[in-house]
Amino acid sequence: MHTSSTEGLIHTMLSLPLFKAEWVLLLLILLSLVSVAIMVERYVFYKRHSIKIDEVKDSFSKFLNDGDFEGAAKYLAGFDSLETNVVLFGLKSHQLGPESVEDLLGGGAQMEQARYDKWLSFLATIAANAPFIGLFGTVIGIIRAFNDLAGNMSEASSSVMAGISEALSTTAVGLLVAIPAVVAFNIYKSKVKGHTENLGLLASILTSSLKSVPASEKGKD
Repeated sequence: MHTSSTEGLIHTMLSLPLFKAEWVLLLLILLSLVSVAIMVERYVFYKRHSIKIDEVKDSFSKFLNDGDFEGAAKYLAGFDSLETNVVLFGLKSHQLGPESVEDLLGGGAQMEQARYDKWLSFLATIAANAPFIGLFGTVIGIIRAFNDLAGNMSEASSSVMAGISEALSTTAVGLLVAIPAVVAFNIYKSKVKGHTENLGLLASILTSSLKSVPASEKGKD
């Protein structure tokens, strides 16, 4: 009686949509599309918001060496990148002194980095969880395969082989979704790190220039 009840419960569970591997495969395909969309969007974003740091550094330094803070601000305003936006934010308040500018640069950097990090956490989530979703689909498929085997022993070999083959496909798709996401995430985080390092360079140029300005001349301009 107990065995019969257990078998009935198992058959009832296997009949539920949750225990069908098809939805797992569809979910992985959807996550793959989302992942590719994020990769493309971020690629375009980073390409549009990049600068040639050597050229910007040289021109920016020249403006500051000439004491032309207004010209330096106008020059940086012609770009839209993490480095130039943050430094421009601090440069607009240069009359407050280097200490205050450093505080402003820190706050501005956090705001800009959030813009550059957008969607990357979601990409990392896809990369980390897609294999587990695929594995879940595989487990479901294997359970169903052995359930079919129990119900039809005459076709045991073909039933199990076909079921397991179909089940393993979700694990393969999960890995196929996760691997490009991991690679893209690492590449884009590296890009953000590069922008942050460039920011440190420009910020150092600005603060060192402000520290070299005599106190009597601060506030002029």
